[in-house]
Amino acid sequence: MKSNLLKKRMMGTILGLSLLVGIGVASSTTVQAQWPNRDSQREQIRRQREWEREQQRRRQRDYRNDDWRYNNRGSFDLRQTALNAGYNEGIKEGRKDRRNGDRFEYRDEGDYRSADRDYSSRLGNRELYRQYFRQGFANGYGDGYRGY
Repeated sequence: MKSNLLKKRMMGTILGLSLLVGIGVASSTTVQAQWPNRDSQREQIRRQREWEREQQRRRQRDYRNDDWRYNNRGSFDLRQTALNAGYNEGIKEGRKDRRNGDRFEYRDEGDYRSADRDYSSRLGNRELYRQYFRQGFANGYGDGYRGY
């Protein structure tokens, strides 16, 4: 009789301990899921700072090369004027073609071919202006044709 009682107590104790160990393991994985590995957070922060430093270096390099860039690629005013004028004309033509049920084709538009709306000689190179105008026109036409 004593051996049965002793067996029951031992089994109860083992069962209780295994239950406590199981709860401890389960709660440990829950805590780890809530708090990701700190090393991975540190790695992400390190990568973010490295990326920011690289962006800063690029901005500084571009700033030093501004004279070269603007002399060879046109001024900011030329680019913005051309892109804005092209986009505005393109969106009008795209909406008109959509409304009339015409096919999606911006290259046959007169404004796209001439590409000199709002051009002024003070802006600089006419051919560069045309390139930017056509880029803006194509973007605007697509947006207008899609209904934006």
